[in-house]
Amino acid sequence: MRNTVVIIPTYNNPKTIKNVAFDVLEHGYALIVVDDGSDKIIETLFSQEEKNNITFLRHETNKGKGEAIESGVRRAKEFGFSYVVSMDGDGQHLASQIQKLLNIYKEDEIVIGARNFDLAHVPNGSKFGRWFSDFWARWDTGQEITDSLSGFRIYPVSILDLQIKTSRFDWEMEVLVRHADAGKTISETAIECYYPSPEERVSHFRKFSDTMAIVWVHIQILPFKWPRFILNKIVGKKRQG
Repeated sequence: MRNTVVIIPTYNNPKTIKNVAFDVLEHGYALIVVDDGSDKIIETLFSQEEKNNITFLRHETNKGKGEAIESGVRRAKEFGFSYVVSMDGDGQHLASQIQKLLNIYKEDEIVIGARNFDLAHVPNGSKFGRWFSDFWARWDTGQEITDSLSGFRIYPVSILDLQIKTSRFDWEMEVLVRHADAGKTISETAIECYYPSPEERVSHFRKFSDTMAIVWVHIQILPFKWPRFILNKIVGKKRQG
């Protein structure tokens, strides 16, 4: 399992980050924690002994989840890894589920851990947001995606070669689109996760501004997608003829 490295991008998750990190280490994976400008330096939450098996990176100011993941991927590449597993630091993702992603991973592809949203305490707004995002993700990538908002993923280090313009939550959408545009595949597998009740939930996702940022990713891509869609239709008809 030391052939696999987990990246945890974290911002102001002092109550959960240690349990998430220990969960990863207990399952035998290498670990990089990227502190994206948290108010309290995340590394100081760990004892010297606990820090021995963790690589810590820190942005002095908050740059966004996408930037944090890219920082972790760059360090993983320096260590010689060809892919990484990304998990959130809020406790929703479980290290026991990593193997499910590894079981289907093929070289140079993105694998998404698709969550079960058919739970009573998952807000309807979250369900609608996922449906809306998935609709556009399928349109823009041409691939079957059912949980485009999941941050539990395998990324090949080749994502560092993509021309990605975003840096926050919208990065997670754009990386799928740019990866697919490069002719590479996206796979999914069902995972279990801990979805906290509204009272427990801590999220830095800003419903309006971050949703609009994701929508903007699609709007910018649409002018390039229509000609390609029409061309594929024409080519398909010619082949049928």
